[in-house]
Amino acid sequence: MSHRTEKQKMLAGELYIADCPELAADNRRVSEWMARYNASIAVPPAQRLALLKEMLGAVGNHVNIRPPFHCDYGYNIRVGDGVFMNFNCIILDVVQVTIGDNTQIGPGVQILTADHPRDPALRAQMLEFGRPIVIGKNVWIGGGALIMPGVTIGDDALIGAGSVVTKDVPAGATAMGNPARIRG
Repeated sequence: MSHRTEKQKMLAGELYIADCPELAADNRRVSEWMARYNASIAVPPAQRLALLKEMLGAVGNHVNIRPPFHCDYGYNIRVGDGVFMNFNCIILDVVQVTIGDNTQIGPGVQILTADHPRDPALRAQMLEFGRPIVIGKNVWIGGGALIMPGVTIGDDALIGAGSVVTKDVPAGATAMGNPARIRG
């Protein structure tokens, strides 16, 4: 039986310890990249797009992510064509985050795949896990919203500013509040 690394466990959505040498090296690499990316606010969008393609798992055409931008690893983030993310967005990408074409994300939005065991004994062992997030095409997420682990937001949905999205949002729906609820 082969021994799985903490990174392999993380990518599989299993319990893992984030404070291991392999993930620490990945984190240093993305931290160095974020320092360069976040200093690029005055450069043309095409140059920032090239920087995004260095670190993110997949980046479509005409993507504009305004610095500052922060993420855990970068390689688990897949962004479609025409995606716009405003200032101060955070993606904790311990597992895959997919953002569909033409989605617009307001300032200060947090997309959080990282989760922690509810059992205090497991938390005391510094264990965590991730649940993937999928954001469909042509979604609008208002400023300051929190997208929690495991959520799927359907195409053409709208998420109100400041909402905390804890459950899936169907295509075309409007969800807002804390916790976010579907509105008519």
